[in-house]
Amino acid sequence: MKRKKEFQLGLLFIVALGLLGWGISYLKGSDILFGGTRYYAVYNHIQGLLVANPVTVNGYEVGQVTDIDFTSREGGNVVVEMEVEEDIDIPKNSIARIYSSDLMGSKAVAIDLGKGPQVAAHGDTLSSSVESGIKEAVNKQVQPIKQKAEDLLLSVDTVVTAIQTVFKPSSREKISNSLSSIENTLQYMESTTYNLDTLMKSERSRLSMIVGNIENITRNLASKETQINHTLDNLSAISDTLAGANISKTLHKTNKSLKQLTAIITKINEGEGTAGMLINNDTLYRNLQSASHELNMLMRDMKLNPGRYVHFSIFGRGKKQNEYVPPEKQKQPKEKKQEQQED
Repeated sequence: MKRKKEFQLGLLFIVALGLLGWGISYLKGSDILFGGTRYYAVYNHIQGLLVANPVTVNGYEVGQVTDIDFTSREGGNVVVEMEVEEDIDIPKNSIARIYSSDLMGSKAVAIDLGKGPQVAAHGDTLSSSVESGIKEAVNKQVQPIKQKAEDLLLSVDTVVTAIQTVFKPSSREKISNSLSSIENTLQYMESTTYNLDTLMKSERSRLSMIVGNIENITRNLASKETQINHTLDNLSAISDTLAGANISKTLHKTNKSLKQLTAIITKINEGEGTAGMLINNDTLYRNLQSASHELNMLMRDMKLNPGRYVHFSIFGRGKKQNEYVPPEKQKQPKEKKQEQQED
């Protein structure tokens, strides 16, 4: 009897140990009593996925994560082991996607079934993907708002700085002066407008006359349209004639003539030719001056001694009397000497 109780107690202890081991194994994500199909997936980052997190297919929990480990001792990618307890065919091209299962950020693995004909076997590695968590989604939505808020704060800061600058004592004084200047300008414009209005009223008759004259001029131009057109046609014909004339050839000839004239003037200045010698050599001038002087002396001698050149005598004249004597050696009366000196 005593042994029977001991046997029962031992059996109960063994069963308790088994249940404890099974419970610990189950909590770790491994069911030692009911084995399932194991699959693997490799991730760059598992976003906080833990062992025993659920594995779902189309939202239905079909298993759990049984193990997580690095691919090597140096770290790097992470290998996730999943155990699917349900009897379900998973195609090889299915994707094991890590996602947030609740608002608290708990992670789970969803197997997105593919449409391939081949079914994944026990121990196969599925393709992997990581879905953005709520935090990342919120950050993604909040980031533009945050940027706009920062820009708005910067604009507000700029506006506040501008307002502070405007309301400084020196700025207020400048604004007051500007307003005074604007007021003076408006008063000047009002005075100018009044003067202009007065001028228009006083000169209304003259303005009417000017407008009438302009109207008459316009009417005359309209009546003389034929003559104006004829004049314009004549001008056009003259322009065509000038355009058809060989102006270039004429200008070329003129230029050539100017060059020849320049060469002639240069030769004259250099004393070449008769004209050059006449202009640059004073011999002719001196000869002419000497001849003029001698002619003057001859005329004076003829005035003083007309008998030497013209003689009216029946009996002729003596030789001595007609000989030429220079004026300075002749004996002249006082009046003739004074006249000669005055000359």
